[in-house]
Amino acid sequence: TELLRESNKVRLVMLGAAGVGKSALIERFLHDHFESKYTRTVEEFHALQYDSADSGEVRLEILDTSGSYSFPAMRELSIKHANAFALVYAVDDLESFREVGRLREEILMLKKNALITVVGHKADLTETEGRVLFAVDVMPLVEKIWGSSFVEASSLTGINTVGVFLALLQHVNLPQRLSPFISQRRVNTQRQNLKRKPALKKNKSCILS
Repeated sequence: TELLRESNKVRLVMLGAAGVGKSALIERFLHDHFESKYTRTVEEFHALQYDSADSGEVRLEILDTSGSYSFPAMRELSIKHANAFALVYAVDDLESFREVGRLREEILMLKKNALITVVGHKADLTETEGRVLFAVDVMPLVEKIWGSSFVEASSLTGINTVGVFLALLQHVNLPQRLSPFISQRRVNTQRQNLKRKPALKKNKSCILS
């Protein structure tokens, strides 16, 4: 994109209902770690610096947003400054997928040609374990009707977590090797917790936000 060529900075924004696992996906991608304790996120910012033979020095920013509607102005600002979006739902929560649909409409009102990847999280779950949303049903809607990318992943097992971020990187024409698990990156990661609420314990350890 022209913006990327000018600034060599890309911002990816994670959106979705509270508790679907946005923070867990980021934690698994960046540190190959799964945190079983639930901590409600208001907003968390990660910045990574890469050296790329094709693109030179690239700053990759990942913004982890709140699932709460208590901060509409913050969410609108996040949308306006994003280069690509991951809309995350949990495969055992139908309402969280409906929330993805609402968020998609909000994004498209602010950015007409937004680059969106829809992520079905907790892909390790089976129907007997509570799964109610299946890729065979969701994928045609997301890819053919919405014109977005679709990925299922699990931060608990690590299944396809890198695939989520590869889909986002492809949206903004960054090489796949920018993934921390695929190539070397400069150790220059910054995490900024703007505000965090006290940790809450969940019965199911894979439900995170």
